[in-house]
Amino acid sequence: MLKRDAKTLRIKEQMINDLVTGLTVILRVTPGGEARIEISGDILPFGNRSLQFDVDGRLVGTGTSVGGCLD
Repeated sequence: MLKRDAKTLRIKEQMINDLVTGLTVILRVTPGGEARIEISGDILPFGNRSLQFDVDGRLVGTGTSVGGCLD
């Protein structure tokens, strides 16, 4: 249930550090409205992961980085 006087806001970036798994998840929104999720951590055997979504929420690309998603 939403409050009648609730306001909407846009978060441009959110970082979540999970201390149990050692993973870092970064959620980003570009000025154009595209979204990106970056997952990094030492426990990922094939490198850090990146997922890109268009403005309608459709997955448009994925990638792996051994250098780090936090660049």
